[in-house]
Amino acid sequence: MAVLNIPILRWGQSYTSLDTDDVVHFGTGERLASVSQANPGLLGRDKHLAARARQVLTEIPIADLIEMMKKAADCYLDGTLPMGDGEQTPDDFARQQSASTGLPEHMCKANMSKNHFVLSNMERILDALTRGLPLDILTRGYGVEERGVTVSYQAQSPILGLVLPSNSPGVHTLWLPVIPMQIGLLLKPGPQEPWTPYRMAAAFAQAGVPKEAIAIYPGGADMGAEVVMRSGRTMIFGGAPTVERYRGDPRVQVHGPGYSKFLLGDDVVDDWEDYIDLMADSVFLNSGRGCINCSGIWASRHTEEIAQAVAEKIGPVEPKPPEDPESALAAFTVPGMAQAIWNSIEAGSQEAGVEHVTAKMGHRLVERERCGYLRPVVLHCDSPDRAMAKTEFMFPFVSVVRCPQEEMLDRIGPTLVGSAITEDERWKRQLLDATHIDRLNLGPVGTIQLDWLQPHEGNIVEFLFRPRAFQAKLEQLAS
Repeated sequence: MAVLNIPILRWGQSYTSLDTDDVVHFGTGERLASVSQANPGLLGRDKHLAARARQVLTEIPIADLIEMMKKAADCYLDGTLPMGDGEQTPDDFARQQSASTGLPEHMCKANMSKNHFVLSNMERILDALTRGLPLDILTRGYGVEERGVTVSYQAQSPILGLVLPSNSPGVHTLWLPVIPMQIGLLLKPGPQEPWTPYRMAAAFAQAGVPKEAIAIYPGGADMGAEVVMRSGRTMIFGGAPTVERYRGDPRVQVHGPGYSKFLLGDDVVDDWEDYIDLMADSVFLNSGRGCINCSGIWASRHTEEIAQAVAEKIGPVEPKPPEDPESALAAFTVPGMAQAIWNSIEAGSQEAGVEHVTAKMGHRLVERERCGYLRPVVLHCDSPDRAMAKTEFMFPFVSVVRCPQEEMLDRIGPTLVGSAITEDERWKRQLLDATHIDRLNLGPVGTIQLDWLQPHEGNIVEFLFRPRAFQAKLEQLAS
């Protein structure tokens, strides 16, 4: 396949830069694409175009934009679309995304289906996210709810900036509702995953969305910082240092490590075998790359048996070629990353009270010429005091932690998804009141099970629009 030349998209206008970055196959080094690189000065020169992005969208009724999303969904999933100076079929997309990110091809296709579902059900999703708000209120800025109360919602920025990652194509579902809310998109793709932003932009354009509403500025870390500075609202993805850097900044919604967990109550822990498949799937599916994958299983007893059972489920899995439909592990495509993670795990496993349960199932680090794999790792920690008890890595990794139920909520730390299995009404109340659990699943619900009609990580409507007091004479509201 010919190398694609992918330009910068400056609010609808293609721009080819002399500065380019190659996207290569993680296993062979084959060049897949040459991507034009933007610099902060270019984004600064284009800043006046951001307001136009919202303006052109507000000229289209939200109901029409929702219909465009449905057309875009089919174009994205099934169409042959422009990609740089070439074109891309759906199979090309899955193959190219897999080749640059290390994710198996069938997982790339599964993520396509997720994006298609979100776009196809946009009306229901917006209804849920706005809690039934008449959507034209977002356009006008004010209106009257069905209960007869005047409300006002003010857009906090004409655009949403996104600093996107390379490692998890599934995160794109978070920004798909933005265009039908009449907010423009300023995308900075991850260097190894330009495919989804460009394919989605092409699908939107084919469905009738104005090209002026979307910009894509590839580049290095300096471009990520520039996007944050130039956007009134930005969604950014990164590790713990990124989370700390923007903590408390209301303009930035940071998506970092999830530290998602399973919590087994004392009243059900003796029946732990009933939940092993659920826990193992939550650790393992999607190659453990998501922030909603489980990285900790906490219980007051039977933890050694739980760790052994989970290890027997997922520990024997071996790397397979990305085109193999049974391939379950993603490659680490950045040189040295797999080795560095493995060194960290080895060091942490030396602490007294920590047992590497999958150690007897063969070597965990599998090194190839240009990449590395980590086979699933299960640790047992006899106390929350162990350093590995609250650790997360970007592959199927889990620590099974012994902790009394009465201490659990004080010891688990920040948790994106907490799946708690219990019938203890008092503990349920404590779980509901735990502000450090972002998304709570009560009962046998996997951490990876999403309800698209609920927020995943924060409500994007509340992030982009500010409710405010508003009064006007009735005849003005009727006009």
